[in-house]
Amino acid sequence: MNTPLIATRAGQEREAACAPPLHARLKRPAPAAMTEVLGIPLTLVDLDTAAARIRAWARDGQGRYVGVRDVASTEAMSRDPALLQVARGAAMNLADGMPLVWLARARGLPATRAAGPDLMEKMLSEGGDGLRHFLYGGAPGVAERLAARFAPRTRIVGVCSPAFRPLTTEEDAAITAQIRDSGADVVWVGISSPRQDVWMAEHVDRLPATLIGVGAAFDFLSGARPRAPRWMQRAGLEWSFRLATDFRRLWPRYLIGAPRFLARLALAAAAGRG
Repeated sequence: MNTPLIATRAGQEREAACAPPLHARLKRPAPAAMTEVLGIPLTLVDLDTAAARIRAWARDGQGRYVGVRDVASTEAMSRDPALLQVARGAAMNLADGMPLVWLARARGLPATRAAGPDLMEKMLSEGGDGLRHFLYGGAPGVAERLAARFAPRTRIVGVCSPAFRPLTTEEDAAITAQIRDSGADVVWVGISSPRQDVWMAEHVDRLPATLIGVGAAFDFLSGARPRAPRWMQRAGLEWSFRLATDFRRLWPRYLIGAPRFLARLALAAAAGRG
């Protein structure tokens, strides 16, 4: 009389034994929409999904890096074959710039902005996930101020502000060892693009962590530089605020690079390429 019930339970036990562990099933990153812009693949995810993916990668012993793409870095990296390969080697390229979001939407894809400063602030503010973070970048003192702001809520296991020059072999080896020995799961890299992207690509095989290039996020979140008001960010006008507050450094990026991006995008569209 009980044979069917026993057989059902045995089958359930076999299925449970063959199924992957619960933590593995929960941590598997969900599929995301993708698009290419001038040869650079963009992963179209919101901040919550991006953060979930990074948490899922934590402590698997595999090095990887994440690019945060705006118009300037997309244009610059797509124009140089070596830099293009760096961008294409990223585990994710997030759409930081609103023009990239608008372009994806024009192609009929779901897209929201996943800005580097917002991703960094989200992950460092929420804490509670046990992730260990290392801050690599910023002018002297910036990373320390950033760590002091978020340390009560998350685990900051180290900071380093590298010199604004090429590091010697010995300096680079010492910094790499410092990051590796810290046990960091996530390394936030703020040394501007494409320099930070090249650094990540060169170190990804030596650091068992997720490296995320966030550029000016160090300055914004530490208070070293002001960030555009939220309404300007939502309207895609953050570039104008940055240009007005840092004209001498940024004018080539926005007054030369951005028009060149639009011209190349139009030529690519006319030729049938993304």
